[in-house]
Amino acid sequence: MSKSAYTIEPGKQEIVMTRTFDVPRDLVFKTTTDPSLIPQWWGPRGHTTVVDKMDLRPGGKWRYVVRDPDGREHGFYGFYHEITPPERLVFTFEYEGVPGHVLLETVKLEEVDGKTKLTDQSVFQSVADRDGMVQSGMEAGATEMMDRLDELLAAARV
Repeated sequence: MSKSAYTIEPGKQEIVMTRTFDVPRDLVFKTTTDPSLIPQWWGPRGHTTVVDKMDLRPGGKWRYVVRDPDGREHGFYGFYHEITPPERLVFTFEYEGVPGHVLLETVKLEEVDGKTKLTDQSVFQSVADRDGMVQSGMEAGATEMMDRLDELLAAARV
């Protein structure tokens, strides 16, 4: 059973994912914003992630390239709108393979009894865009990334 929970309501333009990590909030924030650590958890297992750009400031651009086992590359990018360490990140997200479908992502980190509750809200431009993301297998992919993040955080905690 997945430790990630999703709220995907019919007719709404958003997806909300929550996950609790058994580490302090500072460590989760650092691991999700350190360009040297992102390749260790971002993207599916068996794929290679390269942080092409990561200008972690309001207005700064980020871009990651994920290479699959067959050598195909998939680019993802956006712009940071808000960075409030260690509690909040707001940024846009766009897949280069389907340009023009931009979503706004807000990641909140709350410390709860020494653990960290991550809430990731993705707001799409339309219900159709949200439904397209759901149909693309986003839930399985996001869960796999959160599992990989959890493993990395657990190893850092030891």
